[in-house]
Amino acid sequence: MKDNNLNEIQVDEVPISLEQFTKLSDIQQNILSMVYSHNKTDVILDKICSLAETLLPNSVSSIMLKDPTTQLISVRSAPSVPKAGHTALANLKPGPHGGSCGNAVFRNEAQYVLNTFEDPRWDELRQVAIDFNICSCWSMPIRDIKGNAIGSFALSSFEHRAPTNFHKTLLDTAATIVSIVLKNQINERKVELFSDIVRNAAEGIIITDKNNRIIEINKTFEDIYGYSESELMGYSPKMLSSEQHNKNFFTQMWTQLETQSHWSGEITNKKKDGSIITQWMSIRVIYDENKNIQNYISIFTDLTQLINAQKKLEYMLYHDSLTKLFNKTYLEKITLNNDYNSIILLNVDNFSYLNTVYGFENGDELLINIANTLRIIGDTNNIFKFNSDEFALLYNEKIDLDKKIQELQSYFNSNSIEIANTQVNISFSYGATYDKSNILKNSASALKIAKENGKNRYYIFDSQKDTLDQSNRESFILATNLIKNAIEEDNIVPFFQGIYDNKKEKITKYESLVRIINKDEIISPFYFLDAARLSGFLPQITKIMIDKTLKVMTECKEEFSINITEDDLSQNYLYSYFIEKINKYKIEAKRITLEILEGVSSSGKKNHIKQLDKLKSLGLKIAIDDFGTEYSNFERILDLDVDIIKIDAKYIKDIDTNKRSYEITKALVYFAKNVNILCTAEFVHNEKVQKIVNELGIDFSQGYYFSEPKRELIN
Repeated sequence: MKDNNLNEIQVDEVPISLEQFTKLSDIQQNILSMVYSHNKTDVILDKICSLAETLLPNSVSSIMLKDPTTQLISVRSAPSVPKAGHTALANLKPGPHGGSCGNAVFRNEAQYVLNTFEDPRWDELRQVAIDFNICSCWSMPIRDIKGNAIGSFALSSFEHRAPTNFHKTLLDTAATIVSIVLKNQINERKVELFSDIVRNAAEGIIITDKNNRIIEINKTFEDIYGYSESELMGYSPKMLSSEQHNKNFFTQMWTQLETQSHWSGEITNKKKDGSIITQWMSIRVIYDENKNIQNYISIFTDLTQLINAQKKLEYMLYHDSLTKLFNKTYLEKITLNNDYNSIILLNVDNFSYLNTVYGFENGDELLINIANTLRIIGDTNNIFKFNSDEFALLYNEKIDLDKKIQELQSYFNSNSIEIANTQVNISFSYGATYDKSNILKNSASALKIAKENGKNRYYIFDSQKDTLDQSNRESFILATNLIKNAIEEDNIVPFFQGIYDNKKEKITKYESLVRIINKDEIISPFYFLDAARLSGFLPQITKIMIDKTLKVMTECKEEFSINITEDDLSQNYLYSYFIEKINKYKIEAKRITLEILEGVSSSGKKNHIKQLDKLKSLGLKIAIDDFGTEYSNFERILDLDVDIIKIDAKYIKDIDTNKRSYEITKALVYFAKNVNILCTAEFVHNEKVQKIVNELGIDFSQGYYFSEPKRELIN
């Protein structure tokens, strides 16, 4: 609801989740990388808007800037807004009734408007809100270096809504990034101006390589010294020496260059005609990203400001903004050389809980204090922070990883960390490795194993034990060849398992299950699906199963379920393929149910959801298979408009003897009934299990108690 001053919308301040914080960090790193790669400013601004829109469905994002001459604001970037919208929002005067953006610039503070059709802040733009269905609009001022509002960053929604704490932070982050991009644009213009100055400067400029060999001079230098560019290229500036300076002069100059990276002073040189010239020269050393000398620039003006700007940008690209430690981008960069390194990943145990209890700001304080502690006890200057609650220690040598991790465990077991003026004890899960390649991947795998073993545990990656051994490789090759031959020889076939309707008390539908027929042997997917996934054969197998299942459906009236995978969704072929096969076999789409694994639904990739929506538009149903195997995103289930959830077999198989399985199943059924989603119990294998399934009111049962998978349909 709006308060009396209409300046703020009162909402529950839900803490920002780790996933949301990571998304904000990803946007920052994405944009900073574009800035560092010298992308055009308009391209970067459009990217900021597009990324922000992905974090608020059913919305558009815009950047408006103030004309310094007229003081009116207009759209600078809004890639999702039609041209007519740009025109309608051109040359607006900031003021108390000039919309969210006009108020943000006028008041120099955030504006959160829930209802643009009624809020007086939109009095002068009411028709714009109606014409373009802008129901709510949140705007954050973009400020210059002095803190003055020079524009606004806004999220406009096509539904009435109030911003969460996450969306407020998103607005603030995006506005800050836009400010940085605009400042960088000014710096780039300065660099372009400097290039023009170098070419046309009244002073002489000379650039040498790391070996102090001349690689560039400007026209003024040629005029002053009388040499042409071709006469100087590749030579040392020593050829310009007047021999009026003693050895100590140059020793001091090079010592200062080595220790301070710059030198300035009066120097006397000799022109081509032998005449002497005395000048005030400034020399600066330019380093590459590995701190190696790349160039020397000798110039009669000071380059400090531009170099500092470059260093600042490099710092932002390679450092975590919160802790000031190196970030993952820099870690990936410096480990590309395939030198042997030891690495320890540290993941804060229960950080999500700590963040919730103490709040987001105090969670940040905890991460900063951890970073400061690791600087003291880590025994390395290569300390990194990434992935929200994850740190890394890198050593450019082989160390005793067991000993070092145990030292870290001992320290944190004995010492507390301050947060919100309170001392708290924390622990980490550790993953480590020593190798010259894939150290990030392998240490992450080790960390995963450590976390599976409990809190405050560690695991050191063993390249021999933890990678695919030769026998597994041979098995993979055999399975891959089996799949390839089965596709070529048409030996991939569907088997059908009946699904029992507990109300009608009969089998009313079937699930189509893939098998390979090799001579007289029926091969279960257990032996080939992993190989199919790794070798990229899954979409071909799915296509075969769709075609053969729909062909069987022409001979009966029951419904059929067909399994699809994330690989199928990634190739984006399902919609057109189903239209083709439905038309070919004259099958009613409503008889087809697509079963997807819970992991696909919970990941919620935007393109996957769009595909599933299109498939449902044909009349197909969506079922979530093995529901309950992962930490289900129930909101995502609703977003997908799921028709059926299939409760995982691990809860059904012992539901008659395991109270935990019973209670979990009961909760899942309760959720499904409350949102009008049908339920299927998998692995119903005896009468006792079926009895409880009926008592819980589960709609369908599937398992060997009613039907084993067969090539022929069984009623």
